[in-house]
Amino acid sequence: MDLSATMNIEPYDWPSIGVSLLCGLIIGLERQLRGKPVGIRTSALIVLGTYVFIASSNHVSNEVSDPSRIIGQVITGIGFLGAGVMLARDGVVIGVTSAATIWALAAVGVCIAVGNVFSAIKLSFVVVAVLVGVDLLEDYSQALTRGVHMRYRNWRTRSG
Repeated sequence: MDLSATMNIEPYDWPSIGVSLLCGLIIGLERQLRGKPVGIRTSALIVLGTYVFIASSNHVSNEVSDPSRIIGQVITGIGFLGAGVMLARDGVVIGVTSAATIWALAAVGVCIAVGNVFSAIKLSFVVVAVLVGVDLLEDYSQALTRGVHMRYRNWRTRSG
């Protein structure tokens, strides 16, 4: 039996799959360490799934199909997944950051599928920098915890 035929996964490629899992790990690790929804497994699967859908659409494209429409459909589907992690409690909506993270994970998967592998890795670190950096700024500055953010911090303190 030919090992190269067994390992062949055309039109996909192993390096892109590896990068998809790496990017999901980078972002998902930050979420999981903070006890947030959308940890390592979910993040890796979102990036990988997005990569597979977009790579598949590029493979089946012809003069009557438009693979860019698949990107739009993936983003629509990701919106439903993001909506599933948001909740409203005591007049405060929570999970919006996790929903936005899901959206960013799908964007990273698109980058990988269109061949921008190194950009996808860099963008994964940018996402983590935003998640960690803004949280540090909120802890440092009271001005950033006004309005809804103040109510959320008060709600979190009461309930937990």
